Amino acid sequence: MATNLALDDKLIIKAQKLGNHPSKKEAVSAALREYIQAREQIKIFESFGKITFDSKYDYKVQRSKK
Repeated sequence: MATNLALDDKLIIKAQKLGNHPSKKEAVSAALREYIQAREQIKIFESFGKITFDSKYDYKVQRSKK
């Protein structure tokens, strides 16, 4: 998908150098992947303490069923 964006060239060049990316496209793609990963991790951290577990659940029972 072709997209035209007005991005700060200084930021992209710095990202290219830091990440050793041969092209601007690779630098931006890597930055987006890292951004998405970080946001997904935040969602996981926010769920801590909100999930209730059944203390009677025995995971070993499921392993023995084959």
